[in-house]
Amino acid sequence: MRVIDGTRSRGNHHRPILFVLVTYLAAACVSAPPGSHYPKRASVAFAESEQTRVGRQWGEAARDHPNNSAFRIVSVGVDGFATRIQMIDSAERALDLQYFIFRQDTTGTDITAALLRAADRGVHLRILVDDGARMPGDSRIAVLAAHPQVEIRTFNPFVVRSDSRFLRAVEFIFNRTRLDFRMHNKMIVADNASALIGGRNIADAYFQIDPEGQYADDDMFVVGPTVQKLSAKFDEYWNSSLAIPVEALSDGHIDTTKLAKYRRHLERQWQHSLVQGAPYVQRAASGDPMAAMLIGKLPLVWSSALVVCDSPEKKRVAEGSKVGRLMYEPVAKVTAAVQSELLMITPYFIPTPEEMKLLDGLRQRNVRVAILTNSLESTTELSAHSGYTRFRKTLVRSGVELYEVRSLLGNTRGSGQTAKISRSGNYGLHAKLFVFDRQKLFVGSMNFDQRSARLNTEVGLILDSAELSEQTAARFAAMTQPANAYAVMLQPNAAGNSKLVWRTQEAGKSVEYTHEPSDSVWRRIAVQLLKLLPLDSEL
Repeated sequence: MRVIDGTRSRGNHHRPILFVLVTYLAAACVSAPPGSHYPKRASVAFAESEQTRVGRQWGEAARDHPNNSAFRIVSVGVDGFATRIQMIDSAERALDLQYFIFRQDTTGTDITAALLRAADRGVHLRILVDDGARMPGDSRIAVLAAHPQVEIRTFNPFVVRSDSRFLRAVEFIFNRTRLDFRMHNKMIVADNASALIGGRNIADAYFQIDPEGQYADDDMFVVGPTVQKLSAKFDEYWNSSLAIPVEALSDGHIDTTKLAKYRRHLERQWQHSLVQGAPYVQRAASGDPMAAMLIGKLPLVWSSALVVCDSPEKKRVAEGSKVGRLMYEPVAKVTAAVQSELLMITPYFIPTPEEMKLLDGLRQRNVRVAILTNSLESTTELSAHSGYTRFRKTLVRSGVELYEVRSLLGNTRGSGQTAKISRSGNYGLHAKLFVFDRQKLFVGSMNFDQRSARLNTEVGLILDSAELSEQTAARFAAMTQPANAYAVMLQPNAAGNSKLVWRTQEAGKSVEYTHEPSDSVWRRIAVQLLKLLPLDSEL
């Protein structure tokens, strides 16, 4: 025992490599997540939302709109950050958070600091985070579980708890069947009275403040009965067998001294953000947009909505070994019913054969199908882009309007960010929005790819609202204007064949590229090499 303790005190980097590999590989081969047998308490969302200020206000308003809830799209990245801070700061009894990524970068630590302040004033926190995309430093949020008002669970965790990418990669190789299944859901619910749901993770890029990379994305702010339905979905994930308390991954103990240390770090970071006077912090401190939404200055739209969500054990449901639901089916149903126009915004487009058949059926009925996705220069996932390139000619040949967003925008209208940050030329698409006949709208976490269909759990809303649909269609039009996107088209050549061309506008002049635009020849080469691999089912 003394030898083991001594080895631990020297840290992972000083362990014999063979011992580390043997230990982790043996542990990795288990079919259930680590900590599965750790005792945990089942719980449900705070039930008395009308005892809170927001719940009381919108509970009364909802009675004048039977079966409807109120919604507002939050497309500006800074507003996505501000709304989260404001929801946390205004919470009176409970906060539930569910995220695929929760970085402990600048905005992530600012949000974590707000969560700790909420816990200090007696708000009960439940935080559920997936473990698949964990980066060095992200695990520090686990120390909040030492607070008596905070519970944190990790969805489908790795056995490897260190930040070593090598060890995590080795474990994935030996236990891919389990670890390839990830929770991609994103939502925050305050007092079971208001919610924010959509495509944004918690990290600087998603709030469009980082010159090194910004993602166009969307949240939907929700008040009314739909919030309770979202809370019910959260409860299902929170109480699932794959949601493991962080204590189970830390020998049953979370060190309170680590919490005290991290509290000091969070306080320093927040004070630094305030002193710096960054626009996203100023926006949060102003009280808007949430205050303006709640008083009607930024009007909310009343609409009926269908909550669509995968079961937490989606794989077993899909295989028929477990009763549950899959969100793909209701989304496919409303897509198939489109009569005149389908607009799609998705960062990754790797359709299943069934989805290609669905789109082809729409085109055969002369339905307008227009798709906006990432270009080679804007994507952060070259493997996903390699899968997408196989479908471009077929799509364009069938009459689909295909657009690829540029990393350097010529016009920031509809982008969700300022012209100053856009000049960095690191813009990319992360939003997931589908508009059906400008009458219905999907917003959520689901990409139009095979990973979302088969390997990730997802959640979203289908809203029966012409007004919200028109707002999203206007954003689609702004993002696909020639200065912001490449229109991908087929052009006949001298041999009688056709090849793809990319048409755009630069410095006010029309430009046509006969080779896929990219700022790096190595990105083109990498995509060509990745196309040789059978990766589609993973993308």
